[in-house]
Amino acid sequence: MTDLFDTPGETPPDTGAPRPLADRLRPQVLSDVIGQDQVLGSEAPLGVMLASGSLSSLVFWGPPGVGKTTIARLLAHETDLHFEQISAIFSGVAELKKVFEQARHRRANGQGTLLFVDEIHRFNKAQQDSFLPHMEDGTILLVGATTENPSFELNAALLSRAQVLVLERLGLADLERLAQRAEAELGQPLPLDGHAREALLEMADGDGRALLNLIEQVSAWTVDGKLDARALGQRLMRRAAKYDKGGDEHYNLISALHKSVRGSDPDAALYWFARMLTGGEDPRYLARRITRMAVEDIGLADSHAQTVCVHAWETYERLGSPEGELALAQAVVYLSLAPKSNAAYAGYKAAMRAAKQTGSEPPPRHILNAPTKLMKEHGYGEGYAYDHDAEDGFSGQDYFPEGMKRPVFYQPVERGFERELKKRVDYFARLRARREQG
Repeated sequence: MTDLFDTPGETPPDTGAPRPLADRLRPQVLSDVIGQDQVLGSEAPLGVMLASGSLSSLVFWGPPGVGKTTIARLLAHETDLHFEQISAIFSGVAELKKVFEQARHRRANGQGTLLFVDEIHRFNKAQQDSFLPHMEDGTILLVGATTENPSFELNAALLSRAQVLVLERLGLADLERLAQRAEAELGQPLPLDGHAREALLEMADGDGRALLNLIEQVSAWTVDGKLDARALGQRLMRRAAKYDKGGDEHYNLISALHKSVRGSDPDAALYWFARMLTGGEDPRYLARRITRMAVEDIGLADSHAQTVCVHAWETYERLGSPEGELALAQAVVYLSLAPKSNAAYAGYKAAMRAAKQTGSEPPPRHILNAPTKLMKEHGYGEGYAYDHDAEDGFSGQDYFPEGMKRPVFYQPVERGFERELKKRVDYFARLRARREQG
């Protein structure tokens, strides 16, 4: 995927054909780039590198249309490196060998090479490994671009030799600055009122390239006066929200939904739930995840929460979309407002750790059944106290392996129904202490 801003200081040959607006607005220097102050500012990584004259290999991670190709080209321009661009979608081993050979020739002649690799995550492990020796000996300075999480998609060896810089989607203020540049280039304001202008910026969804394409369409219209948001919506389709059911957006949004429920914010939880549905997420996946939230974050503080989720899941299976999704939405609201406790979840994890550490320790003999004479002779079942015969129906015996210090796994909180469970835990603890003393 090529970027909307491409070449600094390079003007395409004049063929007489009209140039797209995005082409005409290519930044010529880094200071012209809109947004990305977190990497381009004077105290930000690239600003510091350029000021010190020491540029390292980089990986730009960010959504489309935020300037990854632009910045790479401008870096080559500012450091007097030859700019070479390839795409991992279209390039294979043969082309890589050719690129590396040409870079070696340039280096021998005193010219360095900045190799920009678009969609670098598309290269397999062997192809990614082929960059390493050329990065190490200085033949190339690698700048990769990816829309996917480098932690999952790029080799550890490659990541250890390159600094990952995160480029963010453009905010509304950044998009407005870009729109003003476009109007100056076009020589006329957009025929939109304030609400329509804001709607246009929102349609771009943080993508500068998409905004310029929309502006080019709007500027070509012949209209009387200014269009309002409704009229704009009739003429332009809203850009589909970025959502990859198998990628980062999937995990980012389910994390946002889960944390909103955990944070007892039903409005935010409904928003992220709706975002996932409009992005095409399978409601059955959401049903499974919200049931997990009930188990993990609400637990015994409101044991009814699990029932609500399971019933909502069953309702969706019976009704299907879109009616069944309302049941899931109701479950999301219920979970958000329910008392929260992860005490049982934390206790389970602690018990799992203890089980792994203690290996194959057997239960104490007094709680083992003794169906044979031999087992009785070996003390199986000897000394077992039948709780129903004990005072208060509680014997207070030790049920952990012999020699194992009694741990505490379940620690209920003072919220919801767990207040009552905490009273019971404390009650049995007091009885156990008295039995041990007596």
